Amino acid sequence: MNREPYSKLIFELSRSGRRGYSLPANKFKNECYLPQYLKRESPLGLPEVDEPTLVRHYNNMSTNNFGVDTGFYPLGSCTMKYNPKINEEISRHGGFSSLHPLAPVSATQGALKVYYTLQKALSEIGGMAEFTLNPFAGAHGELTGLMVIRAYHRGRGDEKRTKVIVPDSAHGTNPASAAVAGLEIVEVKSRPDGTVDVDDLRPLLDDSIAAVMMTNPNTLGIFEKNIPEIAKLVHDAGALLYYDGANLNPMLGVARPGDMGFDVMHINLHKTFSTPHGGGGPGSGPVGVRAGLEQYLPNPRVVVRENGTYDVVSEPDALGRVSGWLGNFAVSMRALSYILSLGSAGLMQVGKLATLNANYIKESLKDLYRLPIEGLCKHEFVFDGLADKSTGVTTLNVAKRLLDHGYHAPTIYFPLLFHESLMIEPTETESLETINEFIEVMRKIAREAVENPEVVKAAPHNTPIGHPDDTEAALHPVTAFGQL
Repeated sequence: MNREPYSKLIFELSRSGRRGYSLPANKFKNECYLPQYLKRESPLGLPEVDEPTLVRHYNNMSTNNFGVDTGFYPLGSCTMKYNPKINEEISRHGGFSSLHPLAPVSATQGALKVYYTLQKALSEIGGMAEFTLNPFAGAHGELTGLMVIRAYHRGRGDEKRTKVIVPDSAHGTNPASAAVAGLEIVEVKSRPDGTVDVDDLRPLLDDSIAAVMMTNPNTLGIFEKNIPEIAKLVHDAGALLYYDGANLNPMLGVARPGDMGFDVMHINLHKTFSTPHGGGGPGSGPVGVRAGLEQYLPNPRVVVRENGTYDVVSEPDALGRVSGWLGNFAVSMRALSYILSLGSAGLMQVGKLATLNANYIKESLKDLYRLPIEGLCKHEFVFDGLADKSTGVTTLNVAKRLLDHGYHAPTIYFPLLFHESLMIEPTETESLETINEFIEVMRKIAREAVENPEVVKAAPHNTPIGHPDDTEAALHPVTAFGQL
């Protein structure tokens, strides 16, 4: 395989006998040794390269990794907003980063104050009575919230509530989290305008329903106008209303889930409060509850004593533990830094600017891309592919062509309500110039699809790897260098 130097694997750069380091002499002589049974029978097989090659390799690899620091990331449903560097600096302060998890409460008052302050800030923002920061990710927060709901019903002796209603437009984690929590999923249909069909929901609400999970605005970026009626129906049936906080970003400074009638919610700190995103690691999914449900939140919890000191307590009616400690502290630190930096006045602008940017892009492109639901959207919206489908250019082709212009593709083929879904979310952090440039590229791709469709179908053209056979890649993935 002929590869450009910048795209070669480290094993392809390896040459026998090359070294990029020199170790000092063993000053311990024979005092330290490995037992024979711990020694390898054959070499490990690590690549052998000199230091310049090693440095260039990893720097070149980093330039192939797209991130919000390198370009516009209009990834719908995931709110890929810029992470301010002041948050990173504060989270790495030695007074916090050097703490040991097992340090006594008396030595961690500053860190506990961070936790407590963020809990209270999120409670105010979400309209909830209390929050826990323990869950490690959004889906982990969903699972924790559903466990709170199960504990609530069991605490009342109501064991037959074993079902959760989920809209057909919901994020995939909703039914997955419900299933992991041991609950059965019941689907409720959407109306043509993308909102939950209240008439379809009403007969589903019986004494077997534990909760209804909703996202507002929903996955299509449409605000659920009937939420007061839905909340009343759910509560009259004895169930609880769960808020998936994935789309909380446009609600900041405008509305609070607790005021809408939601009983339990989770917040994706990476989506709304500008912390690192994804990777299965540096996430955080705090869970909030209305008054009367606080005792079911997981242990441990941070509280403030009458003398003003902070303490870590465990409650007898709580879930037990859902994480090793008190959650991802550095992520919480970043989120609190973001909230305090913006202040109430700044937070009041986030949702409005996110909504303005999304509607501006939507109105600028709807003549060339099919808009299945007209009207005002919130932070994101969904096209159903190109308006002109005669050339056979698909949503996937458009997404691949965007890579040639230096943009990460939006979410594609989700939600499943439309065949060619293209979900765009600009966030509030992007400038007018960046948004206008993106709009022009999207218009250019739409014109190419008509005038020279093969250029779009064969994209990307400027990336280390072109357009692979997705089906072949899924069925027969290349997982080792020797398979190339």
